[in-house]
Amino acid sequence: MSATAVMTSRERAAAQAYVRLLGAVRAALAEPPGADAPPPPVLLSAPMAEADEALAAAGLVGNEVALFGLVTGLHRRSPADPVSPPDASVP
Repeated sequence: MSATAVMTSRERAAAQAYVRLLGAVRAALAEPPGADAPPPPVLLSAPMAEADEALAAAGLVGNEVALFGLVTGLHRRSPADPVSPPDASVP
């Protein structure tokens, strides 16, 4: 993906699934599990399956360079920088 290319919906879904997986890993490993909590591998099975499926659908299995480029693209625009609405005065 070039710097000016727009992500496809499948690429965006794959990058977002990867980011969710990272969040789940951080949460699962942040605190030791309690007596009633399932171990991290059980907690991570659903987000791992989601990421695997999304990566396959986007054709990104084994292409970490492209995936990391897409993840970087998700975070290029900060939420504090809203997209300007189109100028209504321009035809």
